[in-house]
Amino acid sequence: MKYRTILLFGAPGAGKGTQGKILGNIPKFYHCACGEVFRNLTIENELGRIFLDYSSRGELVPDEPTVQLWRENIVANTRTGRFDPGQDTLVLDGIPRNPNQAEMLRDTLDVRAVFYFACPDPDKLVKRLQRRALHDNRLDDANLEVIRRRLENYELETRPVLEFYGPELVHQIDSTQTPTTVLRDILSIITRDE
Repeated sequence: MKYRTILLFGAPGAGKGTQGKILGNIPKFYHCACGEVFRNLTIENELGRIFLDYSSRGELVPDEPTVQLWRENIVANTRTGRFDPGQDTLVLDGIPRNPNQAEMLRDTLDVRAVFYFACPDPDKLVKRLQRRALHDNRLDDANLEVIRRRLENYELETRPVLEFYGPELVHQIDSTQTPTTVLRDILSIITRDE
């Protein structure tokens, strides 16, 4: 069974997590943020050590452990009843991170829409990430050099995912708007496509 899915897509700090949390509170939507799944790992877990090693350098975790962890998390949440694949729309944030992951998940995801959170000013993203580091105690967002490396990785590795899904599924959203306006834009597209 393929999961009915919408993807939240954009550079670190573009607002994917904020919108994902809001959508995840709407009945029949289930939000899964891959970064949150990784951050909840402990160093006693092999995947946790892998994540810590890569994220501390601002690098992306390799594809196989990322997809493996994501699959395990979805299965666990299905078993506990938090996610009902027959009724819920899966809202993904942070996966797939590159075209290879998108290909690896092709048999699992029925992608209905990709919301691309565009932010033309990289300095705004840096400020958002630094604010988030203080607010959420996120070490991966505190170091300016790590932030810049994450933004470079996004441009090189992640942005090509938009081409993988193609223009018919991608909806560009101005992420510099207020969170309420961004949500309104997303919901107007979701309800139009139903």
